[in-house]
Amino acid sequence: MPKSIAIFGGSFNPPGKHHAAIALRLAEMFDEVRVIPCGPRPDKPMTGSVPPVYRAALADIVFGGLPKVVVDLSDFEQETFTRNHELQTRFEREGEVWHVVGADLLEGGARGESPIQQTWARGAELWQTANFAVLRRPGYELDARDLPPHAREVDLIVEGASTVIRERLSSGKSVTEMLHSRALAYIERYGLYRAPIPGNWARGTLEGAKFFLQADAAIPKVRELSVPLVSRHVPAPDADFISVVGGDGAMLRSIREHWRARLPFFGINAGHMGFLLNGPEQVSAGAFPPCDVIFRQLPMLFLEFEDESGQTRTAHGFNDAWLERATSQSAWLEITVNNVPRIPKLVSDGALVATAAGSTAYARSMGASPLLADTPAWLLVGSNVLEPAHWRSALLSPDTTVEIRSLEPRNRPVQAFVDGLSMGRVVALRARLSRAAAVELVFCASHDMAEKIAAIQFGA
Repeated sequence: MPKSIAIFGGSFNPPGKHHAAIALRLAEMFDEVRVIPCGPRPDKPMTGSVPPVYRAALADIVFGGLPKVVVDLSDFEQETFTRNHELQTRFEREGEVWHVVGADLLEGGARGESPIQQTWARGAELWQTANFAVLRRPGYELDARDLPPHAREVDLIVEGASTVIRERLSSGKSVTEMLHSRALAYIERYGLYRAPIPGNWARGTLEGAKFFLQADAAIPKVRELSVPLVSRHVPAPDADFISVVGGDGAMLRSIREHWRARLPFFGINAGHMGFLLNGPEQVSAGAFPPCDVIFRQLPMLFLEFEDESGQTRTAHGFNDAWLERATSQSAWLEITVNNVPRIPKLVSDGALVATAAGSTAYARSMGASPLLADTPAWLLVGSNVLEPAHWRSALLSPDTTVEIRSLEPRNRPVQAFVDGLSMGRVVALRARLSRAAAVELVFCASHDMAEKIAAIQFGA
């Protein structure tokens, strides 16, 4: 038997406890539940009231970790609204697709006048051929004649509405009973649904917070700093934040493994530079976790790698991604920015893109100036550039898309890397700042990331 897949789409703006209850109920009836927060919708302007990167984080916080539930952020990443007939085509190769709909969308179905039949793209066709999981709220009476040919009813016991949550948030009323505690903390941290422009950093505290510890005990310095913490850490599902002991590389590995958990990362430096980390004195002084901290939500890169067969792989990176020559010969690369060829032929060892947070790493060693963590920009940097003469780097706006393509993939092959992790040989890299992926880094207020970068800029 093919597995049954419930497609649970919606604005989830924000996702409340009632949404989680629906997902759990669906998980009892179907093999898999795909939660798909929608992208921009002209018929629902409120979907754009909060930037997608925040809505994506809230979706992961509320639905992530629920049994048999998968959160699909593709609409956010592609900045689109995927119609139900497109979802049908996408998922029917994986199993038996069931579209989750509210009973109100079926009213008038017997007469061909339901919202599904009248307003959905290819709605009349879906009505006859697709499967529908129909959500029935308590007290709602549905005429059985309005059911589509292939339908299952799902009775609900939890009610709620995102509209009510937004209204209460905007007026300063309590929503504690309506929102997941971590979702509410995240909303309050960045002023979502209250301020017209959400913040990307906030002061706060970790006092009393539980942490999940990541530390390589095989490294003596890491083991030494971890000793006071080992007995206090909790399993990841129970944690309020992730504590990473090590160097910047350890932090990047932890981010790669756990960013979808949407837990803040607090790093303790047992290495050398430690731009993404706090000083070891936070542990040695017995002040861990510190009370006064700064939360910084920092964007990740969305990356596409094209191989010689034309196949494309996607990935996310936090610091940087680059192409470099795979043989002794220099790389010949074409640089395209927002579909405009800017450098027809870059002769170099390679080229790199870096976020503001990553500008202190490989980009800086290539000669680029590091950016403050909250700079609304990112970098394109050349490595040992021969041609064009004197070109070294470019500052990019947040909405920029860059393509770096090899002009001679057979004779001058290039290999790709993301945060130091090899992606093998490729012919092209396409990059932009992600619309869905972001990471919260936490710094002691007295040793914030901005202070570290200022020290570099002024030679301290």
